[in-house]
Amino acid sequence: MENRVVPVVIPAYEPDEKLIGLVEKLNQANLEPIIIVDDGSDQIVYGSIFEKVSDLGATILTHAVNMGKGRGLKTAFNYCITEYDGLVGVVTADSDGQHRVEDIQKCKEALLDNPHALILGVRDFNKDGIPARSVFGNKTTSRVMKLLTGISISDTQTGLRGISVDFMKDLLTENGERFEFETNMLLLAKENSVEIKEVPIETIYLEDNRSSHFNPIKDSFKIYVVFFKFLMSSLSSSVVDMVLFSIFCAITRKRVKPFDYIMISTIAARIISAVYNFLINYKVVFHGKGSKAAAAVKYAVLAVVIMLLSGTLVSLGHRLFPSLIEVAVKIPVDCLLFILSFYIQREIVYKKQ
Repeated sequence: MENRVVPVVIPAYEPDEKLIGLVEKLNQANLEPIIIVDDGSDQIVYGSIFEKVSDLGATILTHAVNMGKGRGLKTAFNYCITEYDGLVGVVTADSDGQHRVEDIQKCKEALLDNPHALILGVRDFNKDGIPARSVFGNKTTSRVMKLLTGISISDTQTGLRGISVDFMKDLLTENGERFEFETNMLLLAKENSVEIKEVPIETIYLEDNRSSHFNPIKDSFKIYVVFFKFLMSSLSSSVVDMVLFSIFCAITRKRVKPFDYIMISTIAARIISAVYNFLINYKVVFHGKGSKAAAAVKYAVLAVVIMLLSGTLVSLGHRLFPSLIEVAVKIPVDCLLFILSFYIQREIVYKKQ
């Protein structure tokens, strides 16, 4: 029978005795091999802890300085891929005792049953006794993620994950060195059509989660920066479109019929801004992944439809409210069309098949 290896990966920065207890329990449950990444911990203070878990059979990978959780996971991924034959994937867990061995086992079994999926051990944030910052951070991030990316999961920040070997290889070159890497992992899963499966786990917080190095303000901001690229691309192209529309209206207003000059100005401005927007989206937002030609065709069809809708609705709006200048009518119309275009681009134009 083929040897199916699923190491348990534990990134650790300045851990306490709970890491030793976790490794002991993993050994008792035969959840091996165990890979621990010492992410630049002070060896004078914490060296004895890593020596003890090494004596218990864990493999220690060491960073000379603190490089972040994302870099620690990549270090472990690369080690496992090159070291183990029959590697199915890994299960990642935190070092602070918040993940029960039983739940680690559940995620391992889920990965073995679904070797191409991303397994998430998800907590129930509706239970009593959960620190307010954890409830706020997770629920807010989950809502923002669903709104802006269409990824609907209940726990975006869980450190208990089952990751397939193929997806690990993709993640080695993914951006993010610290906590934002875990959010980038979710975005890449959607982009690569990796199925996400949730496994309910116990919600455990020790000492009000004081041992966590996750900063709900600083690290949430890093997470939301991932989403800002989507918005800034469209907003900047909207500014380009609006400025060009105003210029073209000023040039054609007295030379062309009222309905026609608005439509002409809309088309001319939209063609230029659409080319700008597509290049920014393809090269910056989506990093040039997938077929550029196919994306360009789908984007062109969408741009034409949005352009015609914009010109028609602005023209009709200007007829209903002739006292308003054209731009005053165009702003609310294009805000609505911006939302429509955003969702279509996310789900159709740049979606990797």
